[in-house]
Order: sequence, then C-alpha cells, then structure tokens
Amino acid sequence: MTRKELKILFREYPDVVSLPELCTMMGGIGDGTARKLLRSGQIKSLMIRSTYYIPKKYVIDYLLSDHYKMYQQELKHGIAVSEDRSVKEDTK
Repeated sequence: MTRKELKILFREYPDVVSLPELCTMMGGIGDGTARKLLRSGQIKSLMIRSTYYIPKKYVIDYLLSDHYKMYQQELKHGIAVSEDRSVKEDTK
C-alpha cells in the first residue's frame, strides 16, 4: 500500500489515536504487541502519565517501514523472530 492509500483508509481516525485505535488500525493486533511496538520506538508516540498518544502519521510511517514488511513475511512463513532477531521455526 502507498502512503496515499493508507491516508484514505484511515481518514475516519483522528490525527492522534489511542492504543485501542492503534490495535484496530494494525488489523486487530493485541494490546501487548502494540505496547511492545510503542516501547521499542518502532511506532513513535507520546506518553502522558500512563496513556499513549500516537499521531496517525507515525502509524502510517510504521506500516510503510522495512520492519513491518519483515514482520509480515515472518507471519506469512510461520517464522517467529526473537528480540535479538535470530530466526526460529514455529513448532506448532
């Protein structure tokens, strides 16, 4: 998808989204996965007190990033990648 297509897809979302909105925008990922992406800085955000504020622009930036493309490939091929990026086959 292109930046233009993603802007159209997410036009109904506010310019700054919440954690639940981020999860929905990312295709229904879990809260823990979303928090991991935010804590690691893969998706830029602001945290005020204990609440994440995520500019929609940064969600789009992540969806266009190499990290996200690699994550999609890992899911497609059933490969889990640990934090140190070493590859492990899914044994399920």
